Amino acid sequence: MTVKVINLEAGMPSLEFAKIQLRQSLTAARANRVEVIKFIHGYGSSGRGGVIRGEVRRELRKRQEQGEILAVIPGEEFSPFEEVTQKMLLRYPSLSRDSDYLKTNHGVTLAVLR
Repeated sequence: MTVKVINLEAGMPSLEFAKIQLRQSLTAARANRVEVIKFIHGYGSSGRGGVIRGEVRRELRKRQEQGEILAVIPGEEFSPFEEVTQKMLLRYPSLSRDSDYLKTNHGVTLAVLR
């Protein structure tokens, strides 16, 4: 299993452009049977989290509630101490080799697709 990495912060896009990229990435991933996507959205220069980060996570949670996404793992929860990560590691053991595993990276979010 390979994690598809989508960099939504490259080029410092507007929120609207990042949202379009997010939606297109999810559609393409589903069509290509990608199982896990890691979105790089940054943390925001304010130190409190950026608008792209917040919107990415809202959209992914909404899609999770609708049943399109199995799990959402914020980068800061991508550790063996978090229940959702534990469950996903059982399903995809190779996730433990991801460069952001155990890094408490607030600038990424993983989405496990159905």
